[in-house]
Amino acid sequence: MFDSIRLRLTLGYVGILALILLLFGGVLVLGFRDATVRQHDDLLIKEARAWAATAAREGRVTMTTESGEYALVQLTPGGSVQFRDATARSLGLPAEDVARRTVAEGERVMVTTGGTEGAARVASVPVFDGSGQVTGVVQFGRSLRTELEAVDRLLLVLIPIGVGSLLLAGVGGLLMSRRAMRPAREAFERQRAFIADASHELKTPLSLARIAGEVLAREPEAPDAAEIRARQLSEIDRTSAILSDLLTLARLDAGKLGVGRETFDLAQVIFETADRFRTRAADGSVTLEVSVPGKIPARGDAGRTGQILAAVLDNATRLTPEGGCVTATGNLREGRAEAVISDTGPGIPPDHLPRVFDRFYRVESARARGKSGGGHRARARHRP
Repeated sequence: MFDSIRLRLTLGYVGILALILLLFGGVLVLGFRDATVRQHDDLLIKEARAWAATAAREGRVTMTTESGEYALVQLTPGGSVQFRDATARSLGLPAEDVARRTVAEGERVMVTTGGTEGAARVASVPVFDGSGQVTGVVQFGRSLRTELEAVDRLLLVLIPIGVGSLLLAGVGGLLMSRRAMRPAREAFERQRAFIADASHELKTPLSLARIAGEVLAREPEAPDAAEIRARQLSEIDRTSAILSDLLTLARLDAGKLGVGRETFDLAQVIFETADRFRTRAADGSVTLEVSVPGKIPARGDAGRTGQILAAVLDNATRLTPEGGCVTATGNLREGRAEAVISDTGPGIPPDHLPRVFDRFYRVESARARGKSGGGHRARARHRP
């Protein structure tokens, strides 16, 4: 799944870059071609006006070309050809429609024509007599082959650069997407492990509650029926607590988890939370002790504090070996209300301590649900 996401991210990145390069290259090529054509148009107009001045002065123009790059044509106001050099037809000259337009407007006209030699730029300039009347038209053309070849050379430079950039972008995109997906992959793995753990946590009390229900269904008047019902209720309460924690987590993710700021008695919270785990501790042959010096005023959210203590006590009672002891104490220390949960288990391996507060993280020994692990102290402090 993550590999396909990486591939789509990379392809999207390369596609966007390709579009940018295409737009940039198109603008660059068109701008280069337009600038080159405009530059040569200025020279073409000057040359055409010089020939028009010659025609006005001498009545006729003549030009001998050594290549097919330029062409010269002289026409009457009616469109009849007075002079046409040898390369005129290859550049699409004369252009009769353009000549009529030049006569009608009385000013030069720039157009692009096409002939056997390809596209050409033509400057059509009117010829005036001494009284300002149009007596003819001179059309001077130049092949665009040089400009097109320059554009082709530019493309030959840009295309390899563009292809190389896309290849580098693809490689870079794969590397970047791998780094970008790493937190998501790790979060997904933690989430999957969490779902597996939550499923196991829910399955165990439900299975025990079902077994207890089946025993009571077969022997309603069994001597230990009251004890079986108590254990069944305890497992139901455990399931309810797990579901409550999952809902709390969902609200936390959604940013809808409220936290109160009220004065409460931390000692009472410790007593009430510890009472929820006495049955489980007794079932595991673990002693659960509570020690508080009377009331402990604190300020915060009593419910959320109880949830934190319950999470720690849940681990301690499940993972402390038989014959061990779990202790919940509370006191005032340095102006703060403090709750401490400690047990006699082997503790958390030192190499796992930096990840104690990582979400969904569990030591492998804890995953196995053996009677190992635990053995730690946890503190919750509140400013009184």
